[in-house]
Amino acid sequence: MLLPPRPTAPPASPCTKVCRIDAASGLCEGCVRTLDEIAAWGSMSDAARRVVMQQLPARRAGRVAPIRST
Repeated sequence: MLLPPRPTAPPASPCTKVCRIDAASGLCEGCVRTLDEIAAWGSMSDAARRVVMQQLPARRAGRVAPIRST
């Protein structure tokens, strides 16, 4: 018997409660998101949240600049 696909849970916020924006990179020192990403998190689609979450490890590893949406 084939089971229906299980819904995936929305990505949890990566907030670490260390909320300081690094002036040089524009990234939060705790979660490595931009101010725009932090502000929009609550209204982002799950897909948009997943895109941000996929970028975070590279940002943490090398403080890679975020992809800016236009």
